[in-house]
Amino acid sequence: MTRSSSRRAILAGACAACAATLAGCARYGTSNGLAGAPAGAPAYGGAPASGGTGSAGTGSAGAGAANVLASTSQVPVGGGTILTAQRIVITQPQAGTYHAFTAICTHQGCIVNSVSGGTINCPCHGSKYSIVNGSVVNGPAPLPLAAVSIKVEGTSIVKA
Repeated sequence: MTRSSSRRAILAGACAACAATLAGCARYGTSNGLAGAPAGAPAYGGAPASGGTGSAGTGSAGAGAANVLASTSQVPVGGGTILTAQRIVITQPQAGTYHAFTAICTHQGCIVNSVSGGTINCPCHGSKYSIVNGSVVNGPAPLPLAAVSIKVEGTSIVKA
């Protein structure tokens, strides 16, 4: 009976190791990153894209200071600005057209850290997303970045 008990112990140990490995490989992003990074996921702060400050702008008086994310002057044409604290990236693919997305990579929950060459870039595994619509340009990210509703009020970009 010792022999079958040890086989069971080995099999149980192998199953536990396999389950732990698969859990580590589980992809992040079933909610497109809106639920926040999983516990223990790296939280890369990253620097804002060139031309941006990475913090909320002062905005116009009519915009409601609590909703102001940035000033239009903080988001370069053809690029974007990462608001690390809010976990939002705002892009301006062409003059006067602004888009916002979650800044949480859909691969493993890292925070994107740059916007350049028409893409929003994740430092962890090289995922790149379109500044136009948040779609995956280069994996391993399995899903696009989720859109965040914004509107422009004067020179302020605010949550819609």
